[in-house]
This record gives sequence, C-alpha cells and structure tokens, in this order.
Amino acid sequence: MVNTAPYGSWRSPITSDLIVSSSLRLGSVRLDGADIYWSELRPTEGGRQIVVRHGPEDALGSVTDITPDPFNVRTRVHEYGGGAYLVDQGTVYFSDFADQRLYRQQAGSAPEALTPAVTPVAGLRYADAVADPLRQRLICVVEDHRQSGEAVNAIATVSFTGGSPRILVSGNDFYSSPRLSPDGTQLAWITWNHPQMPWDGTELWLAKVSEDGSLSRPQRLVGNVKESVCQPQWSPGGALHFISDATGWWNLYRWEGERAQPLFPMEAEFAGPQWNFGQSSYGFEDRQTILCTYIYEGTTRLARFDTLARSMDELEMPYSGIGSLQVGDGFAVFLAASTTKASALVRFDLLTQKMTELRQSSSITVDPGYVSEPEVISFPTTGGFNAYGIYYRPQNKDYEAPVTERPPLLVKTHGGPTAAASSAFNLAIQYWTSRGFAVLDVNYGGSTGYGRAYRNRLQGQWGIVDVDDCANGARYLVEQGKADADRLTIDGGSAGGYTTLAVLTFRDVFKAGASYYGVSNMASLAAETHKFESRYLDSLVGAYPEEKAVYEARSPVNAVDQLSCPIIFLQGSEDKIVPPNQAETMVNALKEKGIPVAYLLFEGEQHGFRKAENIKRSLDAELSFYSQIFGFELADKIEPVEIFRRD
Repeated sequence: MVNTAPYGSWRSPITSDLIVSSSLRLGSVRLDGADIYWSELRPTEGGRQIVVRHGPEDALGSVTDITPDPFNVRTRVHEYGGGAYLVDQGTVYFSDFADQRLYRQQAGSAPEALTPAVTPVAGLRYADAVADPLRQRLICVVEDHRQSGEAVNAIATVSFTGGSPRILVSGNDFYSSPRLSPDGTQLAWITWNHPQMPWDGTELWLAKVSEDGSLSRPQRLVGNVKESVCQPQWSPGGALHFISDATGWWNLYRWEGERAQPLFPMEAEFAGPQWNFGQSSYGFEDRQTILCTYIYEGTTRLARFDTLARSMDELEMPYSGIGSLQVGDGFAVFLAASTTKASALVRFDLLTQKMTELRQSSSITVDPGYVSEPEVISFPTTGGFNAYGIYYRPQNKDYEAPVTERPPLLVKTHGGPTAAASSAFNLAIQYWTSRGFAVLDVNYGGSTGYGRAYRNRLQGQWGIVDVDDCANGARYLVEQGKADADRLTIDGGSAGGYTTLAVLTFRDVFKAGASYYGVSNMASLAAETHKFESRYLDSLVGAYPEEKAVYEARSPVNAVDQLSCPIIFLQGSEDKIVPPNQAETMVNALKEKGIPVAYLLFEGEQHGFRKAENIKRSLDAELSFYSQIFGFELADKIEPVEIFRRD
C-alpha cells in the first residue's frame, strides 16, 4: 500500500543508525605478491584506521586484521595524509596517528617503533614510502615540524632496522611519490613550490642511485608551474611512466630517453587532484600492457591499454566509481562502487575478467524501492557556460506526495574546492531522498573530471563561480518543476561549507543551509591554515595580504547583514584546517541579528567526522533543523536539535 504524505515526512529504513552501524571506509589498496592489503576506517572503533589482509588461501569474505589496538594507521603529512603504510615481503611499515612515528610489524608480531621519538610529539611525520630492498631501507616523504615557522618537507631514507631519517632530496616546498626503478638504480619523484598546488604545476625529477645510496645527476624531466604531473611508475621492463595534463587533460605518458611520449591522448582524466599521497589509477599487466582507470563525461571507466599497438579497450564494469587500482600477477584489485551499491574491494581476474568482491564497505542491503538512482545533468550558468551536477529524485516505494506538491531540494557542495562529486552509491544521500528530498550534488566550475579549462574556471573566482553554479543549479530544477522554490536548502563541508555560507549570504535563492566545518572568514583561512594549503587561495582568490580587500569582500562573516535565512553549523573541536572560531564567530553574528541558528561542536573530531556517534548525530541534526524550519513532521524519532531563536 502506497501512502500519501508530504515530502520530507516519509518514513525510511535508511536511518542514521543503519548508516554507521555496519559501515567501513575502505582505502589504500596494496599488494605483496598474491596477498592483498587495504586500510579500513572503522567509525564504530572511534574512527581508528587499520591495515587488513586477504591472502590467496583465505575464503571469500575472510580477512585478517593486521593492526592491533590502539594503533591507528594514519599520517598527518600535508594534514590530509594518505600513503600511511606499505608492505614488503610480509612486513608492514606504517605511520601511527598518535605519535607519527614509523613502525615495523612483522608477521605474527607486535609493531615495533622504527623511528625515534622526537620533541615535540609528532615533530617528524612520514608518508608515501617505498621499499629499497637492495639497501635495506625505506624511501619516503618526511615532514619536519620541530622548528617554529613553516614545516620543512623532503625525501628521506629510513633503515629497515630503524633510526633517524637521512635526507636524500630537499630544498623545495613539497615532495611526493618517490618511486624506485625495478633494478634499484634510479629514483623518480614529484616536487613543487609555493604558491602552486599539485594540480596547478609540479615537476617530475629523476636521479641515479649511487652504490652508497645517495643520489647523483638529478634532472627535471617534465613539468612546470602550468603543468601538473603525477603518479610516476616504472614498468616491469624499467620504463618510467607518469600522468601529465600538458594537453589540458591528465593523460598517460612514457619517458623515452630524452622526451615524454604521450601514449593515448584523449579528452579524459586518467588522474585526479593530489589531495592525498599514494593515489594509483594505473598499473602494469606486463611489459607492454597497462590497466588503467579514467574519467570520461563524469563516469569512471576501466580499460586495458596496449602500449605497442597504441590501442585501448574499455572493459565492461558494473561500477560508476573505481579507485586505488593495483595490478598483480594475473589479477588486479581496486575499490569500486555502483550507483546502487556501496563501495567494495574487488578482485579482477585479468584472464577471465571475473570480478569478485572480497570486502564490502557496508553489510547493509537496501531494497531498490528505497534507492534513488543518479542522473548526470548539465545546466546553464553565468557567463554562457554549462555546469554539471548529479540529480537524485525523491524515492520511497511506500510513499507518494500530494500531486500539487514539489519536493524540498538539498544542494550539496563538495569540498576541495578542487575535487568532484561522484555518482557512486552513497547511503547519506539516500537518507535524504528516501524521506522525500530531492538532491543535487553540484560539480561547479573548478571541479575535477572535466579537464583543466573547467578546473581553471575557479581561478581567482572562488566565492563567485561556485556560488553562481550552485544557485543556478537550484533555479534550473525549480524551472523544471523538480523542486520547491520555497524549500531550497544547501549543505557542504570544508570548502563546500564555504560555498554554502557564501551562497546563503550573497545570493537570495536558498531558504536554509548546513555548514560542516566550513570557512566563513577567507582571511583567517589564508593566515592560519597549514603549510599544504597556505598558498592555495593565491590561485583561488588572490595573493594575501596584497588582495586583502577581496578576501574580506567574499567572507560571509563580514556580510551577515545580507543574510536572512537559518543555518546549522557542525564543527570538530580539534580541526586545525578550519578552526572552531570560524564557525563560532558566524554563529554569534547570526544570534545578534536574530536569525535562527544551531551549533553542534563535536569534541575530539578534526576536519571531517570519523566517530560513528558524531556521524549519526550530524545527519539527524540537519534533518531535525530543516523539519523545524520548514514545519514538516518527521516520521522517525530522532534527537531534535536545539535552535537558537530570539523571543
């Protein structure tokens, strides 16, 4: 029986308890022979991240936890981390979050500290390591916070038997991706300097590795301030490959003696922005065959590339999102999600093309009658451009709305802002659509996956282009009859939180919003944030403090007089990227103006929520907030959020 009830008030089996109860965040796939390793972030263990193993002898679904409690496999290099562990000959080397020291864990043994304790705690941080078995050492990125001022980054070595790091390469602001040739005689790496971000301009360097382990004859191969190079890898035959956006698209290249040779130029993205270490979107089946992923028209695809024939064959996949690709002997492993099923760790047999899901991020099975499938849309926006988004219509097999009613719309703004929304299945989006909300996940100008020209639309225009695209996306759906103009909401986290606050402040389109650890004061972000992002806003806004007036003009906290709709703020108490004072300043300003506002501060959380209870509370609080603002009854019993209202 189908019930008739207003949008937003539908009862849904996709509860916040369901979302956090059986959910894992899978990441960082690594291979050690036939053994498959990956990381799991477990919200039910306080957000602890561990290394997990599946061996060829293990039954399907059988895994072994490698990292014992209380270790937390996570590095803080660049604050966003990634590349926190590697495996070599059965030994796991990892960075522990608490002290940022490197640890060695041999099979069947407890972890042993590999690097010495330093003062201050976490004064040295490590990431993106590779093994150098000939010299019995690791080669990794090291970030030194022991002195006052900006951290110092370098490429260093750490002995397999332990000890302090020894610097190999230094002098530039940033380093990543040290990659050793199969014979151990050459080292490639990526480097860049302020004010570039890694998606703006990087350089690929190559040096000889001497018998004593030092480097000689370093040379820059490719890259500059306007070319982004990433993911250097060596083929089994010793040929250096990499990805570059020299043509305006991140494509595959091979270094051939004195020049870079494009392998298969096309208007598609074979890489994404380097927010984290250890990204991998291609690997080698053999000396001439590459297995790779690429994004074309907003969808991730898997392909086999023959480097001799220069031909590419797309492989049929039931997935819309694929990442962390690793290629072994006769098989590949990757993380993948479809539009209707949560992400999983997938083993792909290269001969039979059979796919086996070894581990699922969620044990939850959702009836298709409650699942809204994504629709990739484009819509006209300011300046004669088209912007992109992923639209989800309300869907719940048990309910329909009154014929004359249009649904409330939740516009979602991804972080970064150099990042992208994905059509991969997301229970948090289905939480909304199964209750009667429409959702638009916007890939505004500046998003990745559409080439450098689209990415560059945000150059100097953050707070303008993204704001216009989100507002125009909402207007477009109203014009199409797919959203109620009087119940338009918007939310976002981090940079997406800034866009949320900016569009609520500077455009008269939305009626309510939610800021998750969002930026309200651009000048404070430029002055207070960590090294990796300290010059990010040079390209997005302008040089600081030279362009201070622009920063102030685009900061929502300086224009509260233009704000007239309610907002809920959700913030981590230990956030070093966007400190709590940014949210609190905005909350106090709204209170003084008499605008309804709610504020939840989550103790112990940083930039993004990892604990199950906080993920649950934030989802329910946002829903409670909208139900109180728009006056619709909730079918589910959830803890209400307290809204400050001036009597």
